[in-house]
Order: sequence, then C-alpha cells, then structure tokens
Amino acid sequence: MTAEDWLSTYGPREVMDYDVVVVGAGPGGLATAIRLKQLAAEMARDLSVCVLEKGSEPGAHIVSGAIMDPRALSELIPDWKARGAPLNQSVTRDEFLFLGKSGAMATPAWLLPECFRNTGNYVVRLGAVVRWLARQAEALGVEIFAGFAADEVLYDEHGAVKGVTTGNLGVGKDGQPTAQFELGMELHAKYTVFAEGARGHLGRQLIATYALDAGKDPQSHAIGIKELWQADPARHQPGLVLHTAGWPLDTDTYGGSFLYHAEDGKIAIGFVLGLDYKNPWLSPFEEFQRFKTHPAIRNHLEGGQRVGYGARAITAGGLLSLPKLVFPGGALVGCDAGTLNASRIKGSHAAIKTGMLAADAIVAALAAGRMRDELAEYPRAFENSWLHAELMRSKNFKQWFKHGRTYATLMTGVEQWLLPKLGIRNPPWTIHHRVPDHACLQPASRHPPIAYPKPDGVLTFDRLSSVFLSSTHHDENQASHLTLKDDSVPTEVNLARYAGPEARYCPAAVYEFVGVEENAPRLQINAGNCVHCKTCDIKDPTQNIVWVPPRGGDGPNYAGM
Repeated sequence: MTAEDWLSTYGPREVMDYDVVVVGAGPGGLATAIRLKQLAAEMARDLSVCVLEKGSEPGAHIVSGAIMDPRALSELIPDWKARGAPLNQSVTRDEFLFLGKSGAMATPAWLLPECFRNTGNYVVRLGAVVRWLARQAEALGVEIFAGFAADEVLYDEHGAVKGVTTGNLGVGKDGQPTAQFELGMELHAKYTVFAEGARGHLGRQLIATYALDAGKDPQSHAIGIKELWQADPARHQPGLVLHTAGWPLDTDTYGGSFLYHAEDGKIAIGFVLGLDYKNPWLSPFEEFQRFKTHPAIRNHLEGGQRVGYGARAITAGGLLSLPKLVFPGGALVGCDAGTLNASRIKGSHAAIKTGMLAADAIVAALAAGRMRDELAEYPRAFENSWLHAELMRSKNFKQWFKHGRTYATLMTGVEQWLLPKLGIRNPPWTIHHRVPDHACLQPASRHPPIAYPKPDGVLTFDRLSSVFLSSTHHDENQASHLTLKDDSVPTEVNLARYAGPEARYCPAAVYEFVGVEENAPRLQINAGNCVHCKTCDIKDPTQNIVWVPPRGGDGPNYAGM
C-alpha cells in the first residue's frame, strides 16, 4: 500500500508539533538538541525539541572504533569530566605499522603524520558516550523517542521540509495490516535536522530532492567492521593505539586497521575497507578475519576472548564530497552529510560540532520569527570553523588511493607531515574523483577467486556467530527492509556478471544465492541478520538494493561498542 492508501483507509495520522525535530540520537543529533536547549535557557525562551531514534535506545545502533577528540565535546559541555562522561582511557602511545604477509615495519615516531597522532584524545566506547549524551539532553527537557524510525520526509505547500513520519506498526510480511496495526505519527517542526549517520535513508533522499550534491565529487564510503575482545591481562596495554596499512589488502585497495587498548581490559579491533574496491570476489569480513592472523596482530589477541561484533558504513569522501548542508526547512549534520575525517578515522567530534553550528543557526532564525526557510548561517559558520579547517587539510586523503597505496602513502606524508613543517597548512592542490563506489566493481571474469581460510573459532570466526554477538533482532512478521527495485537483477546481472558480490560484501550473511547447483539460482535475503551497516545500499553494482527502515527498535543492540 502507498502512503496515500494508508491514510485514506486508516488516517488521519496523529500529529505532534515541535519547534525542532531531530532524526537520529547519535553524537550529532544529541549535540544539536543539547545546544538548542542550552541557548533557549540563556534566552529564557521555551523551545520544544524532539529526537527520534530508530534503535531500541540511544546507542543501540552505534558502532565505532573509537578514538574521540574531545574538542567539540568541551565546547558543548565544558564540565563533561565532572559530569561523568565516559571518556576514561586517555591515549598513551601511538603506533603505525605497514604489514607484509608475515612481517611488519613500524613508522618512527618522528615521521608519524599529525593525523595519526592522538595525544589528548581518548579511547572510548561511543555507544556509552551517546547514552551519556542522551541523559544530558533529557535533563535539559529534550524529548527522546527511542524505538521510532523516521520513515518519510514531509513537505509543506512551498516544498519546504515540515517534518517526518514514523513508520507504521503492525504491518505483516505481505504488506498488509495485522491485528496489531497502528498508523505512524506525523511530527511537524519549524526546522528538522537529519543526523542519521552515513548513508542516511532520509538524508540521501533530501540530497537527491534538493540536488545538494551538485558540483561535488560523488560521496565515497568504506565499511568498518569491529570486534571487541576481553584481553589477556598480560597482553593488555591501556591507552595503546595501533593502526596498520598493507596486508592482507593488495596495493590498489583502500583500507587499513585499528587496534585500541581500551579500559577494563578490553581491546577494540577493526578493519576499514573502501567500498570503491574493484574485485567482486573480495569479502571485507573475510579480509578482517585473515588480518587478525598476522603475527603482529594476533599477539595482542591470543589468550583473550571475543565479546562483541558490529559493522557500519562510514563516509570517507571528505570536504570535496560534502553536499550543501541546508535546504528549505532543515539541515544535515555529522555523517548524514559526510563530515568524518577519514585521515584521522574520526567523526564523532565533527558530528558534535556540526550539530552545535546547526543549532546556533536555528535558534537565531527562530528568534527572528523565521521558520522552514534555508538556514544559510549554518554553512557559513561551518566554513569559518576549526572543523572546516581540519577537513581542508585532509581534503585529498582518500583521493590519492586511486593511484595505489604506495603513492597515497607518499602523498599523505607530504600533505600531513612535510607541508606543515614548511608552514603550509593546506595542500595547494586538489585531487578529485568522479566514479561512485558501486561503479568501481569489475566483472568477476577479470579477477581470480579468493580462497579464504576456514575460521578456527578461536581467533577467526564465521558471520553467523558474529551476528549473534551483535544481539540483532527483527520481528519476523514484517516485510523485508532490504528491498529490490527489480527481482530479476540479482541473478540475471549480479550473479551472472559479478559472481553475486552481495553474498560477500555483506558482513552479516544477509544475502545468499541458493539453487545454484540445480541451475535455478535465486537470491535469498535473510533480513533478520541485518546489522544496518548500509553496505548493500552503497556497493550493489546495479543500485538495485534499497535499504529502508524496519520496525522501530529492530536491528542490533550493541553493548559497549
């Protein structure tokens, strides 16, 4: 049924009005809400703010490395330490290794570029930080609706965004209402802020509707896959931050790893792989498992136990791929826009800062009696901020990798190490890329298949046991949230031409080709396994897969990630 059909049969929807609606209770969305309430209190003004979160609670869908630069948090909540913010483990040492198949070469400390120096930063579990931010927001009067997925953008008669709807509840697998059916709500606002994270379902629609990416490079993404380990106490080094490049990836594939010794004897280990890779036989999950067998890496993990797993797409295009941040009635903040700094592998500080800047612009607009217009003050403030200056310094980081890892390493050293020593903060040249990630995949016939080793269940694992650790749950009696524009494409195009890459790029065993041996292949979608990473929505070579929100509250329930 279409939205019009639902309304004509079951409508009208219940409507709730707010000054500001924020979609997404991550660092960017919560920073927006907190800043709005802070400014309203300073002006002795009542401001109604609502935050929608599709996860079962704030932080449930948050997975990140993570090293947190506290600069933006200190601007938002200067006394965060006294308030008990969970930034407990400061970075004590940085290491960067270039891996060969069995050996490793360490980068001398004096040669380490600024982007890989983490003095003053913290090893955090970002989900815990988000839960703490949610408590700060609620204490200020922000209404947080967890378990409600924003399903549709609403527009007024002038074409401006006027709010969002929440998804209908009680819709069965066949798309028809069940006995538990309940029509979603409409949340109307004077301004709506979208903070959904990378490849936001509604954010991508807004970018297309308003052509916000006109004249920009295509957004580039990577998939980040992470495990949390309880380390052998004898091997744990609190505050150690280790990054690597090289093996097991070939020199033409963008990627690398992180290994962070966190508090409480935990180690966060992860693998980041650019979704512009060419070889359809490549599996990011299997590359991550293989990476852990390297002597320089397994030395940290042996004797420990894996206790967590998650995956998420991240934006990596940087400033050159950043869309226009505003449109009539609202704004994009954080990774919904793409403000992550790929050279630093950090995005939470950027999300918080953009949320604050958007909030500043909104409060000024409301004070002037405006509503649902374009918040031009926000992008102007962003362009004059320290965040813009930071992103400018790394504007070419991802783009250099189209020339291979060796050249990219050299140019990263030039831009991030040599030029600053010469007093030049920003690279005087600009390197563009013009090909979107999905268009980079080449036919399977151009590459030999990759034989990945079987997991040992001690250091390396399969996907299903990994998904189990993510505590992912979806109500089985609902339509699949992984939709196909054309049901014939997976077998007639993807399987025939690319050997079915969706069965490999998904880190959660969602996509499975069955009936191949009987010459009657079909794509089976195990939507219940989905960890909401959005990789399929990005990498599908025909852009036939479209990720839409499942029932609110469904998906992973990350603990400590």
